[in-house]
Amino acid sequence: MVNDPNVPPNLCLPGGEETAKAVAEITGKKMEAAEPVIAAVRCSRKEGNVAQKHYYIGFNSCTAASLAFGSPWECNYACIGLGDCERACPFDAIHIVDGFPEVDPIKCVGCGTCARTCPKNVIEIIPRNTRVWVPCSTKDPGKSVRKICQAGCITCRMCVKSCPAKAVTIEDGIVKIDHKKCLEYGDKCGMVCVEKCPRKIFRPFEIKYEYKVEKKAA
Repeated sequence: MVNDPNVPPNLCLPGGEETAKAVAEITGKKMEAAEPVIAAVRCSRKEGNVAQKHYYIGFNSCTAASLAFGSPWECNYACIGLGDCERACPFDAIHIVDGFPEVDPIKCVGCGTCARTCPKNVIEIIPRNTRVWVPCSTKDPGKSVRKICQAGCITCRMCVKSCPAKAVTIEDGIVKIDHKKCLEYGDKCGMVCVEKCPRKIFRPFEIKYEYKVEKKAA
């Protein structure tokens, strides 16, 4: 096996720091700390009271439902909620609760399996110390979003215009945050992006350690 000098020793997120140290020692590479990350669900379908446009009957799979009708919800970018992410997670760190995924921050290592599995791309891997985020993945114009979701991002660009760190952009119709820039800027901005958001969907990121898991019928 070729020891590629450009490949860092800390790519095994589940293994953590101890594994990274061992790999660095074996390969003779410089040890660098891996930034702790976590999966975050960028969708506010439940909060926004997004209605169902049809009821999907078929394989219990988000991917199948997406291929069949695009989405059973009025928002075509919303989490479908049939649990592909839950079944794919190798660490039992994500569960469907009341038809919506919740991440267990204790078990989640940020491996990205759930994000790669989601057909709607609503799961994002972000730093655990992220300051702000937008729990919405819609790419629809603001006028359309207002009609179907009470919480969705309308891409008004107030966050982009107000961010002194230039850490917020609109790419492919969706808000993107450069978390490195945001974190490096620190608290000097006072989270003006959160203050300026007219829909209050641009928010401080908080890791919730309390969540419930539905008991599945035997």
